[in-house]
Amino acid sequence: MREEMVLAMAPWPFSWRPFVKSKEENVATFGDLLRSFIAASGATLALSSLAADEWPQARGPTGQGVSEARALPVTWSEKQNIAWKTEIPGSGYSSPVVSGSRIWLTTSPDKGKSRHVLCVALDTGQITQDISLFTCEKPELCHTLNSYATPTPVLEKDRVYVTFGSPGTACLSSKTGERIWERRDLIVDYRDVGAASSPILYRNMLILTCDGQTGDRQFVTALDKNSGATLWRTDRIFKDGKAPQQVHSSGVPLVIRVNGHDQLVSPGGHGVHAYDPGTGAEIWQVWYGGWSVVPRPLFADGRLFICSGTVDPVLLCIRPEGAAGDITEKGVLWKSTKNVPDMPSPLLVNNRLYTMTATTLSCLEPATGKEIWSGKLPGQHMASPIAADGHIFLFSRGKTSTVVALGDTFNVVATNRLDEGCMASPAVAGHSLIVRTMRHLYRIGK
Repeated sequence: MREEMVLAMAPWPFSWRPFVKSKEENVATFGDLLRSFIAASGATLALSSLAADEWPQARGPTGQGVSEARALPVTWSEKQNIAWKTEIPGSGYSSPVVSGSRIWLTTSPDKGKSRHVLCVALDTGQITQDISLFTCEKPELCHTLNSYATPTPVLEKDRVYVTFGSPGTACLSSKTGERIWERRDLIVDYRDVGAASSPILYRNMLILTCDGQTGDRQFVTALDKNSGATLWRTDRIFKDGKAPQQVHSSGVPLVIRVNGHDQLVSPGGHGVHAYDPGTGAEIWQVWYGGWSVVPRPLFADGRLFICSGTVDPVLLCIRPEGAAGDITEKGVLWKSTKNVPDMPSPLLVNNRLYTMTATTLSCLEPATGKEIWSGKLPGQHMASPIAADGHIFLFSRGKTSTVVALGDTFNVVATNRLDEGCMASPAVAGHSLIVRTMRHLYRIGK
C-alpha cells in the first residue's frame, strides 16, 4: 500500500549543550564553474570552498542531484569497474557524502540501540573512523522501509553534521571525530515511522525539518552551527488552521534566490512553505492533498518544482517571484498527477525535467509539464537518481542499476547488476560513483 511507503523526521529542539566553543567562519565560494551553474538555477548554497566534484550534502553540491564530473563509468558488475567494495557494519539508508579524501555515512549495528558515524577512505575503502555517537536503551519504532540511520550528513570544511532524529543531533570534527556540540533534547513522536529528513547548512545555521506525526510537532528550526543553540523555530501552519490527521513528512528543504533575497523552500504534509532562512518568518505557502513528502524541490529559471508526497502525489510547478501568503490559486503554473515520484527526487538538466516513479522514468517540458517520453526500468526505485556526464544513473531496490542518456528520446545505455539493491542515493567523487547498497559501500570506477 502507498501508506506503507512512508518516511519521516521530526526532531524537537528546546535547549542546547555545547562541547567546544568555536568562532564563526566565513562561507567561501565553490569555484567559477559551480558559481555559473548556481547563478543559472537561482539556487543559494551555504557550503564552503568545495570542488565541483565533491558531494557534501544530500543530492550533491547544489542539492539538486547534478554533477559536472566527466568520464564516469556506465557499465559495472561485481567484477568490472569496481575500485573497491567495503562491508558496512550494521544497516542504514543515509546516502554517502564526500569531501576531500573522506566519505561519511551513518549506520546502526544493533537495530537502533546505538547510532554510528563512519568515515571511509576514498582511495582505499578502509573504514578509518567508527564513532558510536548516541545510544538508546529502548529504540523508537521504525518503519520497515526506513532505517535507524536514514538522514544524510552534511559536510563543511573540517566538520560533519549529523542527525538521527530523537536520539540526537551533533557536530563532529572530521579530523578527530570528536563532538563539537550535540543536542539530545530534540524529541518528537515518530510513532512507527522514524527519522528520515536530512539537515542542510545555510550561512551560520544548521536547518532541520521537524515534521512529526502530530500537529503540535510540525516545525522547521535553525541551530547555530558552531554551538547547537536554537536560533529560530517556526511552527507549521495548516489550511483552515487545523492539522489533518496525517501530516508527517521527511522532505529536505532547498534555499533559492528570488528577487535578490533567499527563500527556504520546505515541503511538508499537505503544503509547501517558504521561509526567510535568516529569521524563520513565513513568506508564502501552496496547499496540496499529499503527505509523507520525500523528494527534494528543484528550482531553475524562476520555476520551482514540488512533489507533494507518497500519498496522493501531485507534481506542481510554482512561480515564487512576488509570492506572499497563500498562492495556491495564483502561484501554481501547472500541476500533474502523472509522472509524479513517490520517493526519488526529480532532476532538471538542459531544460528537461526528469521524474522517476517506482518503475517509470519520464522526461517532461519544465514550462508546461508536457510529457516528452516515458520508459519502464527494471526494479523498484526509491533512491534518487543523479545526472552527470550526459547520463542519468539510477539504482533500484533490487540488484539492477540503469544508465539512461539525457535527451529527448528514451535511450537505455546500460543495465548493470550488483549483489545487493540500494535505498541510499549515490554520490560522485572525481571519476567515480560512490554507491551504498544494503550492506556494502562501493567505489565504482577505475
